[in-house]
Amino acid sequence: MASDRPVSATISHMPASLDQSYDDYPRIEDAFQAALDESLNPRGPDSLYEIVGKLGLPPGASVVDLGCGEGRQSIELTKRFGFMLHGVDPVPRHIELANEALRLNPELRTHVRFDLGAAEAIPAVDASVDLIWCREVLYHIVALDKAFAECRRVLRSGGRMLIHHMFATDLLEPKEAERMWGPLEVAPASANPQHVEAAFTAAGFQVEEYDELSSEWGEYAEEKSGAGGRRLVHTARLLRDPERYIAKFGRAAYDIMLGDCLWHVYRMIGKLGARVYVLKIRH
Repeated sequence: MASDRPVSATISHMPASLDQSYDDYPRIEDAFQAALDESLNPRGPDSLYEIVGKLGLPPGASVVDLGCGEGRQSIELTKRFGFMLHGVDPVPRHIELANEALRLNPELRTHVRFDLGAAEAIPAVDASVDLIWCREVLYHIVALDKAFAECRRVLRSGGRMLIHHMFATDLLEPKEAERMWGPLEVAPASANPQHVEAAFTAAGFQVEEYDELSSEWGEYAEEKSGAGGRRLVHTARLLRDPERYIAKFGRAAYDIMLGDCLWHVYRMIGKLGARVYVLKIRH
């Protein structure tokens, strides 16, 4: 219902702080926008390779890429450091694509191999691995206790495990989580930092190095290529006209694409946050 009071009367009854803010804010708005346009120099994915470099592992060190996907990071690790790299993934199609990528890098064939396997049953012998690389994999795993026990089993004394992991933050609403977790096959508990940390501690690991990346990778991608803004536009289109995309690609594909786009958007605005751990065996 519209008020019968004149606008001037309404304004006069506004709290002084609100009245003051509408007077003050326009005076600094342009400067504020200019400050926000200045980069905070976010780190990107290469920061993980920098961490590996600081570990001082020699060429020929034994490394497992746990959840290697299509093998891009396995190949990059070997190119940079000369590791003997074993990529492990439970998805047959990933292993096929990883081997195709390896065929394009024939000089690495003596250093890299890819096999089917899971974090809960790593195809490696006891105490044979110097480093486990685990980037954005653990939130797909329900039995984290088994996964970390396996990592503990295959690592040599003095070995390390590098984890890059996305976690839900307090800003992520339950319905938002539900919309993403299902299509992306995320185990909700494994997106909880307390749960993950309890699991690796129980398996005999301790944190040697820890860093909270928050939204840095998202900012980096936006500044380098505009990828964050593109994901935001895609999210808007998916939500505005879902039937357009469902009719063309199917409901399952729509749900996965929406979940993936929301993942990137939520990372940018702090509903998801990235952490990096370097773990060592506790003695």
